[in-house]
Amino acid sequence: MNLLAALRAHRLLAIVRGSDPDAALNTVLTLAEEGVTLVEVSLSGRDALDVIARARAALGPDATLGAGTVLSSDDARAAHKAGAAFLVTPAVSDGIATGRELGLPVLAGVMTPTDILQAQRLGADAFKLFPAGSAGGPGYLKDLRGPFPDLPFVPVGGVDAIAAADYLREGATAVGVGSPLVGDAAAGGDLTALRERARAFLDVVRSEVRP
Repeated sequence: MNLLAALRAHRLLAIVRGSDPDAALNTVLTLAEEGVTLVEVSLSGRDALDVIARARAALGPDATLGAGTVLSSDDARAAHKAGAAFLVTPAVSDGIATGRELGLPVLAGVMTPTDILQAQRLGADAFKLFPAGSAGGPGYLKDLRGPFPDLPFVPVGGVDAIAAADYLREGATAVGVGSPLVGDAAAGGDLTALRERARAFLDVVRSEVRP
């Protein structure tokens, strides 16, 4: 898949980290029903590989379903086997190079300019600015876009609907959103509330003018 094109087109990456595998699966499927096209299942969630495999079976081969919190080459291989179409790392890790070897696009976790250059050399397709809120928020993204004006950044961490709009105005390619979007749905919480939050976030990313 072309991850960068998908990020540019959809602008919202949902991050599902579940303590209840069945609820996590239902969360992924509900997000897809609401039009959240890009979904990452974090490997730090319970039975995450099984959730990915079951979601892949339910959504079909063309779904843009990925694996997050990929820390190692072993994680990358296991995610690929489970059916992940892309990988997301929280940092510059062996998972980037292994993902590329497997033919999977990678959204690589970075915080500093040094991280960005290292991830770029390893073949990252896009750059997950994490934890974006703690690093300085939209202002920090603006600063990074000075030396790196053409790189695709995806802020993750503390991104609510207001912050999402601010990041997109500062030139983010997309935003990655976990708990402000998913809430407690992946632990068995209310799917109706999840649907409402999904629609609200989609309204934000669709309404912001593209840089």
